[in-house]
Amino acid sequence: MQDDYLDRVYDLASPDEMRRFYDDWAGQYDDDLTRRGYMTPARCAMALKAAGLPPDAAVLDMGCGTGLSGRALQAEGFAVIDGADVSAGMLEEAAKTGAYRHLINTNEIPLPEAEYPAVTAIGVIGSGAAPPDLFDTCLAALAPGGLFCFSFNDHTLDLPEYTGKLDAALADGRVQVVTEELGDHIRDLGSRSKVYVLRRT
Repeated sequence: MQDDYLDRVYDLASPDEMRRFYDDWAGQYDDDLTRRGYMTPARCAMALKAAGLPPDAAVLDMGCGTGLSGRALQAEGFAVIDGADVSAGMLEEAAKTGAYRHLINTNEIPLPEAEYPAVTAIGVIGSGAAPPDLFDTCLAALAPGGLFCFSFNDHTLDLPEYTGKLDAALADGRVQVVTEELGDHIRDLGSRSKVYVLRRT
């Protein structure tokens, strides 16, 4: 019987515990998510395409995990994708997809600043995944005028420490909303997520 990581992901207490958890989950992550109808990667990729990002624009896939998000971006025609993650185990799986130009272990290599025309954080910023500050990290990697596509799941939409990051960036004029849409997150669990596309000013 497979270990049901989805039942435990929201109980992680520290960055080190989270990194070990995702390293351990890497081998069965794709199966766990896809068999339950993980919809957010495809929704984000379609939203980024609809926002007008050229297919040859470089995309930083933050928290790329095993590459589900990279494959979704590739399916929408994006051809230059760099992946970044804190989990070496997840990055090993992502390398097998062939979706990425470069893969970056953010524990070892700092991210460039103000460089990418687009940054994605698909199913990444939220409870059970990355802390609120990753929102600011993503914006810092984004070139002026660039697009930031990310999602907040049901859990995260109820946490002001996460939603407050978006509110603050809108209030101080760092970003503008291009689109936002609520839809299915993990279909078989009945969970939802809101997909946003922002433009950095």
